[in-house]
Amino acid sequence: MSDTATPQYYLVPNYHISENPSQLVIDPATLNEVGVRADVSADELDRVLTRVNAAQTGWKRLDAKTRAQYLHQLANRIEATDMSRCAMLMSREMGKPYPEAIGEVANCAPIFRYYAEMARDEAGKVAGTTQAGSLQYARYEPYGVSAHIMPFNFPILLMCWTVAASLSAGNGCVVKPAEATTLSTLEFMKVFNELPEGLVACVPGGAEVGKALVESEQTHAIAFTGSVTAAQAVAAAAAERMKPAVIEAGGSDPMIITANAPLEVAAAGAVTGAFHMSGQVCTSTERLYVVDSIHDAFIDAFVAETSRLRIGNGLEKSEIGPLVNQAARDKVRRLVDDAVAKGAKVACGGRIPPGFDTGWFYEPTVLTECTPEMDIFNEELFGPVVAVMRVPDFDTALKAANNSRFGLGASVFTTDLAEAHEASERLEAGMVWINNPLIDNDALPFGGWKASGLGRELGRQGLDAFRRTKMVILDHQPVRQEWWYPYPDDWFFDGGGRKHV
Repeated sequence: MSDTATPQYYLVPNYHISENPSQLVIDPATLNEVGVRADVSADELDRVLTRVNAAQTGWKRLDAKTRAQYLHQLANRIEATDMSRCAMLMSREMGKPYPEAIGEVANCAPIFRYYAEMARDEAGKVAGTTQAGSLQYARYEPYGVSAHIMPFNFPILLMCWTVAASLSAGNGCVVKPAEATTLSTLEFMKVFNELPEGLVACVPGGAEVGKALVESEQTHAIAFTGSVTAAQAVAAAAAERMKPAVIEAGGSDPMIITANAPLEVAAAGAVTGAFHMSGQVCTSTERLYVVDSIHDAFIDAFVAETSRLRIGNGLEKSEIGPLVNQAARDKVRRLVDDAVAKGAKVACGGRIPPGFDTGWFYEPTVLTECTPEMDIFNEELFGPVVAVMRVPDFDTALKAANNSRFGLGASVFTTDLAEAHEASERLEAGMVWINNPLIDNDALPFGGWKASGLGRELGRQGLDAFRRTKMVILDHQPVRQEWWYPYPDDWFFDGGGRKHV
């Protein structure tokens, strides 16, 4: 789509979206108009939820094999669809480099296949009986309709993580995309036409739409990814209504470079950890702890690797695109200015790149001589900046890394096996990466400790988040049990103590 293309509103077949587009979508790299989007009204939202609930009543009655067949068909549709338009829209909406956008949608099909088979294999548990002649087991059942409130940074992949789990458990799904990535989400939603009509819906809008989804009596489980402040509000509102919620609230991830780190590999890994998608990743490396004996050599290598990164439009050959909007860049500049005012040194970056006065660009930035009282150590930065702190040894690095209210992920580079094991045990985070930051695995749980979240996505725990258990006791030959009312007279206290045990 060219910058001069007529703005369009994307209406997905079979999914009710507001017919009154009103919000402009602006490219953060060029500040040109990409298109327009709408916020659904309260009445429209209520009609969507009614429709999804109706579709879910049929979906939950399907056997696990049939549901799995639907999800495999959906995965086939994703793999067979040319996703270049979706990826281009994503790049133009939020600035992500095209290779990362197309790679994101390419990774969506496997999660539907994984949960299709997981739900078939993990259907409940038969327990050892507590009474002869009784079959005693637990079965899983869906909640009903789950609401998925999505972030802008991975709008398609993170949506698929929780939607795939929820669908496989037998739920219907309502997706509220991030305002910044509404168009690419709507474009992707077309693949859900492989499923029964009305089972999955997309409802564009802002915070008020998300709030309404959490509070509605027609939603029964919540998946949310966003800031800590918003996550706390969602968690509180869900808890007030006794709704289960999976909350991923971001973080300020530490990375430790030990005296035994392979410096060239560690420098390249730190660049990826800190600057992937311009640092707009929940698990971005924002705090870097480097052991004193190798600090200077590492910084030299780190800065050299950083200088290789290309800045530009997401549809050009670049690794560093713009930040999503002006507010995001303003926050980055505020945190960098605070750190410099308190003694930090700018090893590279620290400015709007020359020639990029249009758009919300910021140079990949390395700050050295940082100290814990700087705001950058206590807030989620969400930009292409990393704060480096020199530490005397590995033990100090571990303690400093844990000295945070956040606990999403943490990384370490070392060739010492003992350090690797100790880091995996002592780091207070939901994920620990050793010599390879950021990667995930569909079969392993993703989520944070402390203020970084509640519950887990992916793996068995990701499926369990969207289903509830029911204990069943089945006596196939009904008989009167001896412990039923009324009790025999000789069971009662007669002054000499109870006779029956």
